[in-house]
Amino acid sequence: MMDLVGYGAFFLTTALIFSLITLGLNLQWGLTGLFNVGLAGFVAIGAYTSALLTTPDTAGRLGGFDMPILIGWLGAMVIAGAAAAITGIATLRLRSDYLAITTFGVAVVVQLVALNAQSLTGGPFGVGFIPRPFAALAETPLLFNLSNLAVAAVVTLIVFLALEHLSRSPWGRVLKALREDERAAISLGKSARFYRVQAFAVGGAIMGLAGAVQAHFIGFIAPDNYVPTLTFQVWVMLIVGGSGSNKGAVIGSILVWAIWAGSGALTSVLFTPEQQARAASLQIVAIGVMLCVILLIRPNGLFGDMPRRPRFGKRKQKVVIDESGATP
Repeated sequence: MMDLVGYGAFFLTTALIFSLITLGLNLQWGLTGLFNVGLAGFVAIGAYTSALLTTPDTAGRLGGFDMPILIGWLGAMVIAGAAAAITGIATLRLRSDYLAITTFGVAVVVQLVALNAQSLTGGPFGVGFIPRPFAALAETPLLFNLSNLAVAAVVTLIVFLALEHLSRSPWGRVLKALREDERAAISLGKSARFYRVQAFAVGGAIMGLAGAVQAHFIGFIAPDNYVPTLTFQVWVMLIVGGSGSNKGAVIGSILVWAIWAGSGALTSVLFTPEQQARAASLQIVAIGVMLCVILLIRPNGLFGDMPRRPRFGKRKQKVVIDESGATP
């Protein structure tokens, strides 16, 4: 029973970390309409920044400043947010698919730097010995997992409430106006580029924070953690939960991660070790099938805005035009 509770805490902690990334993406896409498919790069920037600030001194690698974890998380938000702002200034004049290609290129560049800049990032060997919150409880897995769950829950709650407040503020209403009708918003004196860069930077900072929390939760990071599969997972989480809804971003993340982890456990039971490498692709299949089913039932996601339908018995009256052109 204790093992089951401990695993549940571990599962929810991971799901909440994904929720942080999805909340950042929801600010960029759901609220502002910015098509970012390079989010793995900003998560990686946050993770490596916090790791370099908080790990002990290591020979042959830059960093190792041995700072507190909170300083590492703040540094991750600042650096990831700055990187997102620079990317936004350079690319947000592009639209839709062109912006997607550019942001994907940024993520590839970040991963290649992490893979090859061994004196900075440890190269393919990654960065280890990252301090973990409540490390003194590591000998008691249940307490350790519950403590990490509490930390992830508090961080996610703070970000969720902050984004809820921002979405209802005048700043958030401007972002929604730019998403719905850019020309109308510009005619009211609002700078589209200025607000878009702000939204992109804040979303990138939240993604960087998620990367930092994940790095300290696991205790080790490597370039293989930030492959395009991460971007695919987060986008599915947002689509399933409902684009534009912060609550949907959190619930969608938990639901999709449950299916992802459950399908992985199922393949490990049903297939032999020799076949598990090929069977791992079934996780993608399971997510794809779930996505199709939800989009058929709820085209805007579980918590997205559904189109209003006329009430029963109240149908629109047809307008009939006679030969003279007059309406009855």
